[in-house]
Amino acid sequence: MRTTVGIIGAGPAGLVLARLLHNAGIDAVVLESRDRAYVEQRQRAGILEQGTVDVLRAAGAAERMDREGLRHDGIELRFDRRRHRVDFPSLTGGKSVMVYAQTEVCKDLVALRLKEGGPLLFEAEALAVEDADTEHPRVRFRHQGREDVLECDYVVGCDGFWGVSRKAIPAALSRVHERTYPFAWLGILADVAPSHDELVYARHDRGFALLSMRSPSVSRLYLQVPSGTDAQSWADEEIWDELKRRFETADDWRLHRGPITQKSVTPMRSFVHEPMRYGRLFLAGDAAHIVPPTGAKGLNLAVGDVVTFARALVHRRETGSAELLDAYSQTCLRRVWQAERFSYDMTTLLHRDPAATSFDDRLQLARLERVAGHRAAETDLAEAYTGFPLD
Repeated sequence: MRTTVGIIGAGPAGLVLARLLHNAGIDAVVLESRDRAYVEQRQRAGILEQGTVDVLRAAGAAERMDREGLRHDGIELRFDRRRHRVDFPSLTGGKSVMVYAQTEVCKDLVALRLKEGGPLLFEAEALAVEDADTEHPRVRFRHQGREDVLECDYVVGCDGFWGVSRKAIPAALSRVHERTYPFAWLGILADVAPSHDELVYARHDRGFALLSMRSPSVSRLYLQVPSGTDAQSWADEEIWDELKRRFETADDWRLHRGPITQKSVTPMRSFVHEPMRYGRLFLAGDAAHIVPPTGAKGLNLAVGDVVTFARALVHRRETGSAELLDAYSQTCLRRVWQAERFSYDMTTLLHRDPAATSFDDRLQLARLERVAGHRAAETDLAEAYTGFPLD
């Protein structure tokens, strides 16, 4: 099998890239180790930055998002039983975010790929990337019970943290930067209307809490819990009681309760692999970097990576210059590190470290007071939350 771009992984990064290349007239093959149902059902991010929304619209992949997605013009910060709203458009020149789950993004892109695009092979397990440092890299994969080889001009690894792509970069050239946090998120899906019309980020002495949503009738909520927590060890009423405590305000706001349909625990970590390119192998998304979910950056960073690659490849075709391809890693990492910085800032601003002292607690409150009371600090948060430029 032969193609211009071999894409490993049919998550948001791989599917958005396939769409961008299709629109540019560049052939590609997508290999995905899981079946279609898994790709379209795995629960992940739900916040799309302004830039990601713009990319999907320009790619012709936003019809359902624009119909069913929930535009949000701000978030609410809660601390000390107080509420402070951060208004995005007034602070960023009109930018907002969209609540539209990753599952739905993937459904839309899979449907478009199968209808209008090139090959998308499900249950095609990539085994190795070979000859990445030559002009003809190859992907060995297993599909329908037999091994095959995909010969490419370029390989883009969108296969997540545990995929094979990153392993093709020699250890001597790899630099890894990471931090593991001493807490996790207990997340629930509940069949109940959201208790607020925008996301609520709460800092509490008992730990962080987040109120989010998937639709006008489905709520998505999170609690900070110790690392290693078993989601099933929390009874439903215990979860609701703890959410009520952490979201409590001095006014008459009330938390809506309903049937919990799903529980899961998400570990918290930061990770960056440098470089993001080796020869003609390019890493994108979680294959290259992980952010704690507090900043809502994971999916959006992945989209930024593949937009950068697609633009660079089109530039190569139109001008003959490999300048942008050669700069891929450096270009992406500038944005990645800003997202890592923001995600770290949001995480340490709102979560209570198990080893925190009274000094640490008061410092958190002082930082929140700064955001709530000074436009420059509030603007910095709003600009980072709604998204760093894709240029």
